[in-house]
Amino acid sequence: MCETTSSSLPHAIISRSALSAAASAAVRAGGTVADLRRDAWGHGVLAVAQAVVAAGAGSVLVDAPGEVEALRLEGITAATTGRPDMDSSVLYGLPDESGVVATRPVMRLTGHVMSIKRLQPGDAVSYGYTFRAAEETSVALVTGGYAQGIARALGNKAAVEIDGVAMPIVGRVAMDVCVVDVGNSDTQIGAEATYFGGEGPAMAGLSRWAAVTGMKPAELITVAGTHAVRRWES
Repeated sequence: MCETTSSSLPHAIISRSALSAAASAAVRAGGTVADLRRDAWGHGVLAVAQAVVAAGAGSVLVDAPGEVEALRLEGITAATTGRPDMDSSVLYGLPDESGVVATRPVMRLTGHVMSIKRLQPGDAVSYGYTFRAAEETSVALVTGGYAQGIARALGNKAAVEIDGVAMPIVGRVAMDVCVVDVGNSDTQIGAEATYFGGEGPAMAGLSRWAAVTGMKPAELITVAGTHAVRRWES
């Protein structure tokens, strides 16, 4: 059996500054109870709880009694029942139904380029050969696949951001990797590939994912966030 290591997994990078700003915006909009179920939608219960309370929220909603007790020890009021009234799209920086992002995304999901291969016209990639190169190009193998929440439906229909440029996912998304057409760019092995979030072309990437899959941004980010290696940045 092949074991998936942290180096082959996508990374869910949580911005502390974006979380603080988004929590403040959600509280200013009138929210008092934040929805932190499903591990705070993949963002991490404790960190989000601390941010919303610091911003002025009164309590948080979580999944289990153990989380209630753990947060109580941190001086945070939590419950497993009730109705959250804080706008979670604002809190987590998610696109609304029209694709507009009201606050900076708190999470950005990234992979990295593992290898690069040159294709000739007619060459095909991935299972079933659903993509064939129309002209000479290069493709990159990028970490992150359907086992980590990169939905299979995104193949040939979505893009990732590499070096500030949106580049298409081509062929079928595999279990732990996907293939990206990098054209004639100077993309290097090890380069970061952003699936969604950040401040570049992938910022509202979840809106495209939602349109392709029929799922909501909340569902998509929760699955991806809980299956990635979580990291923090300022």
